[in-house]
Amino acid sequence: MGTITWEQSRANVNLSSRTTFWKSLKYQLKEAFFPDDPFRHMSDHPPLRRTWSFLSYFFPILEWAPKYKPTLFASDLLAGITIASLAIPQGISYAKLANVPPIIGLYSSFVPPLVYAVFGSSNNLAVGTVAAASLLLASSIRGKVSPEVEPELYLHTVFTAAFFTGLLQLIFGIFRLGILVDFLSRSTITGFMGGTATIIILQQFKGLLGLQHFTNKTDIVTVVHAVLANRREWKWQSAVLSLGFLVILLLARRLKEKVPRLFWVNAISPLLVVVMGGIIAFAVDGKDHGIPIVGDLKKGLNPISISQLQLKSPYISVALKAGLISGFIALAEGIAVGRSLALLKNEQTDGNKEMIAFGIMNIAGSFTSCYLTTGPFSKSAVNYHAGCKTPMSNIVMAVCIMLVLLCLTPLFKYTPLVALAAIIVVAMLGLIELHEMKHLFKVDKFDFCVCMAAFLGVVFVDMEVGLLLSVGLSIIRALLHVARPATCKLGKVTGTELYRDLEHYPDSTTIPSVLILQLGSPIYFANANYLRERITRWVEAEGNISKEKGQDLQYIVFDMGGVAAIDNTGIGMLFEVHRMLRKKEIQVALTNPRLRVVEKLVAANFIDVLGKEWVFLSISDAVSGFRFALHQADNHDEVLQV
Repeated sequence: MGTITWEQSRANVNLSSRTTFWKSLKYQLKEAFFPDDPFRHMSDHPPLRRTWSFLSYFFPILEWAPKYKPTLFASDLLAGITIASLAIPQGISYAKLANVPPIIGLYSSFVPPLVYAVFGSSNNLAVGTVAAASLLLASSIRGKVSPEVEPELYLHTVFTAAFFTGLLQLIFGIFRLGILVDFLSRSTITGFMGGTATIIILQQFKGLLGLQHFTNKTDIVTVVHAVLANRREWKWQSAVLSLGFLVILLLARRLKEKVPRLFWVNAISPLLVVVMGGIIAFAVDGKDHGIPIVGDLKKGLNPISISQLQLKSPYISVALKAGLISGFIALAEGIAVGRSLALLKNEQTDGNKEMIAFGIMNIAGSFTSCYLTTGPFSKSAVNYHAGCKTPMSNIVMAVCIMLVLLCLTPLFKYTPLVALAAIIVVAMLGLIELHEMKHLFKVDKFDFCVCMAAFLGVVFVDMEVGLLLSVGLSIIRALLHVARPATCKLGKVTGTELYRDLEHYPDSTTIPSVLILQLGSPIYFANANYLRERITRWVEAEGNISKEKGQDLQYIVFDMGGVAAIDNTGIGMLFEVHRMLRKKEIQVALTNPRLRVVEKLVAANFIDVLGKEWVFLSISDAVSGFRFALHQADNHDEVLQV
């Protein structure tokens, strides 16, 4: 009677479900490359609407433009004009970092924003050049082509690097390889950006002090030595002017922090500094009085540069390397910025669509005399705070830059280099996230080490070494998580039917003669040996404890709920563990195995070897089964004794 009662109360595990190979492959590919399932809403649409939805996915402007209302334009107009006022000084400043003519920075704020408005999915992102990628391009290319000796060839190589950047980003987007960008963790980006900002700030001493000679290297030791070694070239006029500009910019930044609604003061302060500096330099003839200026800027729109791309050896290799590395960094920054700002508005940003948009705009930019562009945080934050509603703000910015290129570029001839240096310094201060580094140290020491590896590698060696160090550590950590998965012993939480980690819940009780282990990772070739050794140690330790209590370890439960997948090596490990435990007269049971795992265990005949009666839906069922088996064994012994 007891046998019938327990078997009727037991919930059975479904061991008969099967999934065909093609269905399984389709599911895995879908989860790998289309986890967001972007076309899930189209299945019930009529053909015409389905076609329109499909086109709208790749051309987001088709989605928001038909719904655009005049009431939205007022917000986008204000935001566009505001970010245009920031794009002018930043474009000129970052172009100097990349060692390209200042006008190229303005070109890069005209064509790419127009392209992004068609293909981009973020309502908040403002397109433009960024300091880190600009310096990375310069440091990668100038080792092969000198911007001083061969300025035209250097510029053409920069355009070629932008082309390869766009190609990389477009391929990533089309084949939905955004997973690769995830290897640039938050700690890696924090350390890399902080280190890059530090060396950029130090390099600005050339402009702040009016130096004529400086180093081409980026490490802190060489830069500091160059500043001190050339102290005879220090110009007090530049130093005084730079101090004044820094005070203005820092006060504007402080005002924004204290009174957020006055964000626009901080946004226009760089342009104000450029205008003030130009007036001062013109009034005192700064070029001849210790205040170097930008010089002539060519009037007119972007010239076509497709014929200038360097697609022949030996320059194609350096352009490819520079484009891939800087493009990877720019891609990670742009997607992170877009997602962060979207969360503030409870919106969604499709990372793969963003990669396609970045790729197309950089390819188009390389054809129209632009260098690498992405979504910089400073400009995008200003766009967000200015109240942007749609990508129309990028179109407004592009129109403003177009008017500047057609009519106003000669006015920026007298912009002092010291003003650009001050703008860069203040912009870079915001990239050194000391609070984030303290947070990492407090929460996760390994993440802090990754961050510091990037920071110190960039500061003391170069940008590529810092990036490789931190990415390498991140990959090693990911491999360690895979190769050394967490396995814990479970106990029953008092007063419940729940079984939890004994280390986490030390008051939990263990079941006599029963060892319950939770396997919380896919089981495959990388961790199979480790798991076998770890299970063996658990069994030995538990056996010693049981002997001290005068009991024998008779049963072991493997909680398989966290095992998402298993390969042939993992199945072989389970066979070995089962044979080892059977020799010690220990019965193995599995609980809550997932469908993909069950299918393989059935196909490999492991379930037949184990016995279907030893596969349970829950740990409670398994423990009840053990108790029932013990009870049956005791009754059998009593019968034999009689």
